[in-house]
Amino acid sequence: MNNIDFFEKNAAEYDLWFEENEAAYKSEILALRDLIPAKGVGLEIGVGTGRFAGPLGIRIGVEPAKAMADRARRRGIEVHEARAEALPFQDESFHFVLMVTTICFLENPLQALAEAKRVLRPGGRIIIGMIDPNSPLGQDYERKKARSKFYKYAHFHSVDQVILWLKSLDFDLIATRQTVFKSIKDISAAEPFEEGYGRGAFVAIAGKKRS
Repeated sequence: MNNIDFFEKNAAEYDLWFEENEAAYKSEILALRDLIPAKGVGLEIGVGTGRFAGPLGIRIGVEPAKAMADRARRRGIEVHEARAEALPFQDESFHFVLMVTTICFLENPLQALAEAKRVLRPGGRIIIGMIDPNSPLGQDYERKKARSKFYKYAHFHSVDQVILWLKSLDFDLIATRQTVFKSIKDISAAEPFEEGYGRGAFVAIAGKKRS
């Protein structure tokens, strides 16, 4: 089973995770929001069921799994069923692009990042939300990945690797935020984020497309 087929079959269970782990979810939203521009037209690549696009004010998304896309549409997102490596948009269409826990499921992450750059306007920003496999909790995810329903198909890239990819594509002004410092089951309220990476299981990375 490939990633798309898996998420096609498990969209409802995926969506339920955000309700069952609301505090961790809100922690991730806070870290991402700190890096997202206050104005402009945004795109989420790998929009899933719209759990991030909605509260972050993004109205356009890309999602290859139809069952996921349909749930995002019910949340008011305009969803294009396409892959991250071949975006159905003209050059320089967006002020910012968001990717949350998407890069670990992509066949060609660097090509997807190049596509994100293509559709960004000069000076536009890319924001990537991801599991940090080198954080204490991220290492636990990696060890238990084979038993995880949703992450067994994932390849967790290091934050350093993602930053290298962004720099190779000539993004600059790289910024990072980290959160989710405790086991998800132990988080009872949204955790504050910190700059940097290495401690928090969830990291948000932002880079600016050079003008």
